[in-house]
Parts: sequence; structure tokens; C-alpha cells
Amino acid sequence: MRACRSHRVYCISFSRTGVGVSGLLSAFFLMCLMGLPQSLVAQQKVALDMGQAIDLALAHNHALKAAKSTIDQSKAQEITAALRPNPVLSWDSQFLPLFTPHAFSAENLDELQQFDIGLGYTFERGGKRKRRIEAAKDQTAVTQYQVADSERTIVFNVAQQYIAALLAKANVELATQDLNSFKQTVEISDYQLKAGAISEGDALKIRLQMLQFQNDFSAAQLAQVQAMNALRQLIGYDAVPSDFTLAGDLTYQPLNVTLEDLQAKALGIRPDALAAKQGVTAAKSQNLLAIANGKRDLGSSFNYSHVAGASSGSLFFNIELPIFDRNQGEKARTKFAIDQAQETLTEANETVMTDVRNAYESLNVNKRIVELYDSGYLKNAKDSRDISEYAYKKGAASLLDFLDAERSYRATELAYRQAVAAYMLALEQLKQATGVRKLP
Repeated sequence: MRACRSHRVYCISFSRTGVGVSGLLSAFFLMCLMGLPQSLVAQQKVALDMGQAIDLALAHNHALKAAKSTIDQSKAQEITAALRPNPVLSWDSQFLPLFTPHAFSAENLDELQQFDIGLGYTFERGGKRKRRIEAAKDQTAVTQYQVADSERTIVFNVAQQYIAALLAKANVELATQDLNSFKQTVEISDYQLKAGAISEGDALKIRLQMLQFQNDFSAAQLAQVQAMNALRQLIGYDAVPSDFTLAGDLTYQPLNVTLEDLQAKALGIRPDALAAKQGVTAAKSQNLLAIANGKRDLGSSFNYSHVAGASSGSLFFNIELPIFDRNQGEKARTKFAIDQAQETLTEANETVMTDVRNAYESLNVNKRIVELYDSGYLKNAKDSRDISEYAYKKGAASLLDFLDAERSYRATELAYRQAVAAYMLALEQLKQATGVRKLP
């Protein structure tokens, strides 16, 4: 094997014997060391399907990362809730002869001065710590469901934008196909003009029609660039390169499910409904905590005293008398909060039922529209264009008839792609409304 480099021209040759995998690898590393341009190495662009785009967004979307941090914050609150009261250390020294310094002596300090040191602790009553922990854990569960609901929204937004990018990609392909096809028509018309088969006015009309195809192509390209940029923003700029492509295409996949099954499934798994359900539990935990906080805590301390040469110990206890403040306000507020949470749960369940029904009906409507195109309208538009084009070239149809058939074909093709995209979007809306990524 030999390698040479001269004026940025690279060459590698191998002897006919002894060239194996290790030889190829050596050649590759040698080229890297020689500074072989990356453009000379085959590179494949990143192509994402919808599932991969969603997975990347869940891992890299910054808004979702910010939402997930609330779970850690809530778990930190659990640590705070489990903390016990700190013991209190106190001490004092009395009758010090500060203004008669000559009285300072060991005998004087032992027989005349008083020294006290104590250790106090507050005993919580009513199970406050237990109730605090339960309330904090219930709130963490609510937060987790809320973050899961944020993930559900992100998933739908990515799927929606992915479908928009697929539609833009399909429109570019159609615009390219139509532009290339009409270029052939223009070339034929120029040949017919030279042969005297058509008038110069008809040839000019065909050339002017070319402008519409070029405008459609430019608009489709712009729409594709904007759709891809919006999708990259949702996925995360650091997750994919700027020149990534889409692996999927606009496809129609019929779905056979019943509305009742979808609604029942949604009530059991949709995160916002589960968050509302958990909210009732959290509200009850807050009420139990308020009741526990109405119990007065017991303060206790043990003091050691040294007075006049004698040492002694003392026990002290104190408790607040709940005559006026028994935490009545918080008890009442948290009780009303339970009613509020229950109403919120009912509203959330009704919202789930409505969302699923609306998405289900939208899917069926778009399904019927796509099936109308597939039943023959799409083929009829293409056949009409082909027949008009053939008849025009043979002199059996007018230029206006041919151009009208061409416009009808383009409009039908665009409408069909929009119908398929609308069906795919309705399917994603149904998935979001149900709270699942896969439907039977």
C-alpha cells in the first residue's frame, strides 16, 4: 500500500496480495492523518421518521426540560416535609462581678455565681410530620402527571409539525414534477411554432403559463424550509443538524376503533385527567395536614444549674392553650379545596370525553374525503390532463382546454395531499386526545 499527496490530489493504491480488512483500515486512518477533506468521505444525511423526531424532542426540548425540573423541586419539598424540629441549646451565667474585678476567684465563682445550661425539644402532636410527608408526596404525584401532560402536548406539536413538513415536502415534489413536465410542453410548443402548427399567440400563452409553475415551485420550496426550521426548533437545535431530512411520506392508514373504547381508555390513562384525580387526593392530604396543625405542640427542656456550690437539674414543659387559634381558617379552606378539586376532576373528565369525540369525528370526516379522492377523482384528474395534453398536441383540442385541464390536475393533486395531511393530523389529534401513541 502506498499513499501520496501533491497539490491536494490524493491517491491510494494496494498491492494485489496481502490486502485485507486491516489494510483497508490502515488506508482509512492514513487518509485521516493526511487531512483528507470530509467531502471526499461518503456521508449520509440524518433522516428522521416521526417516532425518532418525537423521541429526540422528548430528550432535547428545553421547555420540557424546564417542566421536568419541577418534579425534582417537588421531591426536594418532600425532604423539607420530613424534617423534624431542631433541639434548642441554651445557657446562662448570672451574678458575675463585672464591676468588681477583684472579686473574680475560683471560690467566688463556685459559691456565689449561678450557671445554667439547658437542652430543649419540641414534640409535634397530631401526626404533623406524617401528614406533611403525605401531602408532599401527593403533590409530587400531581406534578409528575402535569409534566406527563406537557410531554403529551410536545408529542402532538412535533407530530403536527412533522406532518406539515411532510406536506411541504410532497408539494415540492409535485411542483418539481409539474415544472419539469410543463417544460417539455414549452419545448414542444416551440417546435410546433417553428413548424407552423400553432400560432405565436398560443406559444406566448404557454410560456406565460410557465411563470405560474415556477412561482409554485419557489413557494413550495420556501414552505418546506420554514416547516423544517419549525420542526428543528421543536426537536432542539442541538439534537439534529441543519440539513436533516424526513424519512416518511404522506400515507393514509385506515383506523377501525369505536368511540366508546377510546373514551374509556382516555379516562384511564390521559395525564391531565390523572392529574385532576390525584389533585383530589392531594387536597384531602392538605385538609388532614390542616387538622394536624390545629394540635398544639409540646415544648420541653432539661436544665442543669450550678448555684452556690450546689448542682441541680430541672425539667420544664409548656404547651399553647388552643382557646382562640385552632387553625380553623386552614381547616375550612382545605375543606373547600377538596370540593374545588372534585369539580376540577369532573370538568377534566368531561373535557377528555369531548376531546376524544371531536378528534374521532374529525378523523372520520377526513377519512371520507381521502377515500373520495382514492375512489377515482384523483385518477380522473390525471387522465383528463393526459387526454387534453395529447389532444392539444394532435391539434384536436384548444390551448385553453389544455391549460384548464392542467390547472385542474394541479389543484386536485394539491387538494389530495392536503386531505391526506389533514387525515394524518386528525389521527395525531385522536392519539393526543386519548393519551396514547399507538392505536389499534
